[in-house]
Amino acid sequence: MLPKIAIVGRPNVGKSALFNRICQKRLSIVDEAEGITRDRLYAQADLFGRPFLLIDTGGIDLSGKIPFAEEVKRQAEVAIEEADAILFVVDGQVGPTSLDEELAKRLRKGKKPVIVAVNKIDQWGEETQVAAFQRLGIKQVMGISATQGHQIAELLEAALNPIEAKQGEESVPSDAIKVAIVGRPNVGKSTLLNQLLSEQRSIVSPIAGTTRDAIDVLFEHQGQKYLLIDTAGIRRKKSEKEVVDKFAAIRTEEAVDRADVCLLVLDAFEGFTTQERRIAAEIEEKGKSCILVFNKWDLIQNLRMEHAMRGIREAAPFLAHCPTLFVEALTKRNLNKIFPLTREVYQQRFLRLTTGVLNKFIESCVQKYHPPLIWGKRLRIYYLTQAESNPPKFVLFVNKPDLMTETYKKFLINQLRDSFPFTGCPLLFELRGKRSASFEQSMDA
Repeated sequence: MLPKIAIVGRPNVGKSALFNRICQKRLSIVDEAEGITRDRLYAQADLFGRPFLLIDTGGIDLSGKIPFAEEVKRQAEVAIEEADAILFVVDGQVGPTSLDEELAKRLRKGKKPVIVAVNKIDQWGEETQVAAFQRLGIKQVMGISATQGHQIAELLEAALNPIEAKQGEESVPSDAIKVAIVGRPNVGKSTLLNQLLSEQRSIVSPIAGTTRDAIDVLFEHQGQKYLLIDTAGIRRKKSEKEVVDKFAAIRTEEAVDRADVCLLVLDAFEGFTTQERRIAAEIEEKGKSCILVFNKWDLIQNLRMEHAMRGIREAAPFLAHCPTLFVEALTKRNLNKIFPLTREVYQQRFLRLTTGVLNKFIESCVQKYHPPLIWGKRLRIYYLTQAESNPPKFVLFVNKPDLMTETYKKFLINQLRDSFPFTGCPLLFELRGKRSASFEQSMDA
């Protein structure tokens, strides 16, 4: 995951000019008028082979005189929460203002590294103006010139060094299984984490959205290390009015990206909603394994477990191949099954099948159900091989990929899942034609 550096400050101090200078492109509008940049902008940049993600924000104005000031402030706060380090840009020609002091006060309350970038130090001898910004109470203060490129590399070095040092300290053991606990708010994710750990490691509250950040806990169970990632629930887009909600959605997406296995927690009483469908689609898209966890099952009466799963299989076919647990986090019912099942699902990501085994499998599939004729032509399958594992990826060599129908593709995928234990794991398929090896058609299972 790339380090993230946010550029913040009051209006018209040169934030966008600094953003463009670092990116070496004119991506952000530069103008003397205040309030030009409203939304945050993202761009990948590089410092001597060290890549990072740069975030430009609109000028923060606490007076409310600039149009859309509140929205600009909210966007900047999201960037500050999301970033690993912050470049606080001020105007060296104007000197410290009351707004600079107020913003510095807010930035000091956070735990992120902050560097004061005193901009517009364009001429020799103006470095003395930098000292005036020591009064902001931020340790690192540097004079720069966004227009001339003065001290830009040194500024980025100061921002990246603490990030990389922290990443080195927080390195996760290679043999640890990374498990993300995901789901919408108030389904019992934090309670589940606390009960799994048998101690209070995450805030538990009946108020939806209590957990604002992803909480990592390195934990060992029966000789196996696990990195448990508790996340804030994803709310609907219309409800993401608060900064914490937007930040929570960002962190949840990052948690899924980091995980090997995702525990998708659902409220058994409320069932499977469009939000769970979106999360499930993201898990499948990123190639992560998944275990469905129905929490609060004790509240359900006169409903069989298989009936609860029927609608889910129709709404999200991938979840039909994921193991399901019906639990009650508060009483620890069935929680003892989570770690063994997680370990089993994780190990199946590394299952490797030989080409010989796969070719026998393909032969049996063709005998059961021949590919249909299309325009008087029939799909011919030459052989199937496994190209990768974690997650498993297969390459199917055929005469003409465009003769593969959706129905026959699903047939092969279902047969593969029935024949080999890839429980809870997405299967990635690629078609390659005989005549044009460069022609590839990707299809997800």
